[in-house]
Amino acid sequence: MILQALYDYYQRKAADPGSGIAPEGFEWKEIPFVIVIDRDGNFITLEDTREGDGKKKRAKAFLVPIAEKRTTGIKANLLWDNIEYAIGANPRNRNDIDTRKHAFLQRVKTTFCHDENTLSIISPLLVFLENDPLDKINAGLPGNAIWKEAYETNANIVFRVEGSADASLCATLKPYLTKTEKIAEDAGVCLISGKDDSIARLHAAIKGVRGAQSSGASLVSFNLSAFESYGKKQNYNAPVSELAAFSYTTAMNLLLGKSSKNKVQVGDASTVFWSERNDAFEEIFPAFFKFPSKDDPDEDVRAVKALYQGVFTGHLNTDSKTRFYVLGLAPNAARISVRFWHTGTIPEFSGKIRQHFDDLEIVRPPKDAGRYSLFWLLSAMANENKVDNVPPNLSGQIFESVITGGQYPATMLQQTIRRIRATQDVTRMQAGILKAYLNRFYRIYSTKEKETITVALDTTNINPGYRLGRLFAVLEKIQEEANPGLNATIRDRFYGAASSTPVTVFSQLLKLKNHHLAKLDNVGRKINFERMLADIFDGIETNMPAHLAMEDQARFAIGYYHQRQALFTKTSSTDESKNQGE
Repeated sequence: MILQALYDYYQRKAADPGSGIAPEGFEWKEIPFVIVIDRDGNFITLEDTREGDGKKKRAKAFLVPIAEKRTTGIKANLLWDNIEYAIGANPRNRNDIDTRKHAFLQRVKTTFCHDENTLSIISPLLVFLENDPLDKINAGLPGNAIWKEAYETNANIVFRVEGSADASLCATLKPYLTKTEKIAEDAGVCLISGKDDSIARLHAAIKGVRGAQSSGASLVSFNLSAFESYGKKQNYNAPVSELAAFSYTTAMNLLLGKSSKNKVQVGDASTVFWSERNDAFEEIFPAFFKFPSKDDPDEDVRAVKALYQGVFTGHLNTDSKTRFYVLGLAPNAARISVRFWHTGTIPEFSGKIRQHFDDLEIVRPPKDAGRYSLFWLLSAMANENKVDNVPPNLSGQIFESVITGGQYPATMLQQTIRRIRATQDVTRMQAGILKAYLNRFYRIYSTKEKETITVALDTTNINPGYRLGRLFAVLEKIQEEANPGLNATIRDRFYGAASSTPVTVFSQLLKLKNHHLAKLDNVGRKINFERMLADIFDGIETNMPAHLAMEDQARFAIGYYHQRQALFTKTSSTDESKNQGE
């Protein structure tokens, strides 16, 4: 199913002239240096294709014949390679350097020298390669820093003939490169296409999975006899045709590429996604999970807005039957393991994501930026707000809960409460996380409507944890108004104990309350506070709870947050009406 979907994605991109996807037998390769020769095979110069500064330098991508998969032995790429193969340079003091150089030259001759048209094009390169190319470069670039760097790093290079309109000889000779037919014994039924075709013994390496080998890793691989059946060797155990293998690996490398917009990092899983056909949902999907770029900090806000308004604007076709795919990949030695795989229609995915944001929604303070993406959720749970401090598996579990509509992991609740107790404060995002966890839990496992936590203050909620959180917020507000400019409040000293073992601190806090009320000059304000306290106490049982379970500690935090926002809103409204009256 995964390979079939990737194969179809390649066909979709290949049918689009503007997609830039590599045709069969080719790949896009970032190559930092170009050796320029004249039509007589003389060395002209070495061009540096990289742009940027320092470590951010990035080489230009060239369309080149697909790389050979090197495991053992010597195999040269066609028309491009590292300088050991291409010109016989020996920065690593290898004993087989002449064999490598000869392999590169012979492959060029074998491929192009049988045809007069290609022979005339390739002649300058043959002359250059057969007449001490390394000596010519050293003589033409004595002490050159670019050549020194290319030599020391054994960099990949391509060739270009001076005056040619093409970026490299690879582009010039592309029309003459055809697929080589396999011998009959390699033929079989392809598991992807269902057609009789040449079966690929090895599949191209897949690159871009974080933590995997830089040279790439395999999604399909049989390298030991223990994995083989019926006497079949290597990938003949999972017969995939040469064309299908090229298609799915090229599609995967495109999705995982550095410039890909169809990739997000979820913990240790490099996650790619794509749709069956072009759809706006594919464009906004990553904004729900990644860190917004510096150039577009409101990307996630716009994406969520588009998600909700798509049914009205028509920007998102939420009635579409187009299928959508999400694939999570993680490194596993020389292979790639599938961490998760989800497929469904776009309305199914968009509905689950909307439900996630509905669950998260909670009353916001004024000027709140309204961040939405998964990055900000993880940041709210992380020590020092650094996402790297969140357990890698947690982000993956939350991601799957979002796109499947399943229960959030219990670790999300625990991590958030732990963070709140460390900072002695409850942010909008943290309160939203706790609300989302509890509401989804009871929606899945219970039918009790009364368990649902509302977006804003709920005066009918009689849960002891929620009521005590409200009580704590009112007591803090009384203290703040009694002592203007106070640097630290009861929250800084007592939040942790009040939210976990309320019986140990609330008796002391209630005594302090009387002292603070006595300081208020505004009699009406005193009466209002007394009424608030009476209303809150009315929902608390006679005995103060000795301990609050983890779920009730979450309700304590939400109650505290709700009440604080309600107190601030009422105060702001009162001030505005006074100003208008004056």
